[in-house]
Amino acid sequence: MTCEEAEVLLHALIDGELDAGHAREVEAHIAGCAHCAALMQEYQEIRQAMAESDVQYKAPLELRRRIEQALPQPQVQANVQPLPSRRAVLRGFAMGSAVSAIAATGLVAIVLRNDDAQRIEAEMVSAHLRSLQAGHLTDVISTDQHTVKPWFNGKLDVSPPVIDLTAQGFTLIGGRLDYVDARAIGAVVYRRRQHVINLFVAQTANTERRAAQTATLQGFNIRRWSDRGLNYWAVSDLGADELAEFGEKFEGAMRANKEG
Repeated sequence: MTCEEAEVLLHALIDGELDAGHAREVEAHIAGCAHCAALMQEYQEIRQAMAESDVQYKAPLELRRRIEQALPQPQVQANVQPLPSRRAVLRGFAMGSAVSAIAATGLVAIVLRNDDAQRIEAEMVSAHLRSLQAGHLTDVISTDQHTVKPWFNGKLDVSPPVIDLTAQGFTLIGGRLDYVDARAIGAVVYRRRQHVINLFVAQTANTERRAAQTATLQGFNIRRWSDRGLNYWAVSDLGADELAEFGEKFEGAMRANKEG
């Protein structure tokens, strides 16, 4: 584990958000790295200082009463059902029926998914940029898919598919573990002329296939799609047309393997 990878996970370790395997990896790195050990100490001191200080403020009861009194009261007319007050609406979100709760949760989930997709894409570009630094591109170097794929076994819950696309103009050069959204993720690395393509693969609960979409961020093209319980993000400075060609070749090879 590198210092950059450890720094991403330090806060998650302090907050107890890492699984046992990743926690051991970070702790082992800290034990042998003075820089990350100092950062860990600093973060723990900040956390302790915040816990001991009175940084929370609770509004007085009188302020709540004044706000409630200022809210408009519903106008009740004959044979007309009164409109719910704002308090009733808020109470409905907090203590409503299961149907209301599900509907509200569904709405929030849609908003979070849209925001989350943009955030993840930004993290993918950052991971791509990190990989371009000397010594960061691959953990296993090989043009043989039968060497690269087994290397992932045991390191991730689901090993990413590794397809040899050399004959199609995209040379497999290896793979590595990366960290996105404070979680380990597989990256299969290809090269097109002098351009690197990082294909990030992560497991998802949604098994439906989602057609590819292309976005551009910080001068890099991102092609993302989902298929059979896996999310894919191909990131490169290749033109959008060539990155689309890569995605199509990859998906075509995956379909051929499934049919075969």
